[in-house]
Amino acid sequence: MDPKSTALVLIEYQNDFTTEGGTLHQAVKPVMDQTQMLPNSVETVKQARALGATIVFAPITFTDDYHELSQNPYGILKGVVDSRSFRKGSWGAEIVDDLKPLESDIVIEGKRGLCGFASTNLDFILRSRGIRTIALGGFLTNCCVESTMRTGYEKGYDVVTLTDCTATLSEEEQRMAVEKNYPMFSRPMTHNDFLVALAGSGEVTTEGRGYEAV
Repeated sequence: MDPKSTALVLIEYQNDFTTEGGTLHQAVKPVMDQTQMLPNSVETVKQARALGATIVFAPITFTDDYHELSQNPYGILKGVVDSRSFRKGSWGAEIVDDLKPLESDIVIEGKRGLCGFASTNLDFILRSRGIRTIALGGFLTNCCVESTMRTGYEKGYDVVTLTDCTATLSEEEQRMAVEKNYPMFSRPMTHNDFLVALAGSGEVTTEGRGYEAV
């Protein structure tokens, strides 16, 4: 796995999901705690960035009245509207402090639905940078991460799903997505396995929390 052609795509690491007081945090907190997805993600971003991978954030935002959506939304997007989540300019829509983007990172704009590709220029940016491998983490495991995974697979990317950098609404949904759906459209990996592959070795040294080929 070549870091120069690899992008770590971080889906909806926003306060409404990640942080106490966020509108949807209590719904995802049990699985977040189980997978340790936030500290794992912080470590992955730090090491992947140091190895030369592209760091891409894909937040979702809406206007205060959600006029980008149907007047009668249903399913997961109805839940977003009913909970008043991800309103542009609100604290809840901000990327969590632990993962604030650096100037060298890329923040994708225009995500209004589930798939990270559908309403954005993500594909254009990735191809412009010569990206061939995308590693996905974020929320929800079986919703936006899975939708982005499926599209990435069909667009010809080598897709990695970071199994311990994702969270959803229940342990059952997490397990079913990771065990049954992810292997059909991606290479499921723990964040440690991904970093080992990115470093170019089957072994890893973790002294100082760093990863290097040994």
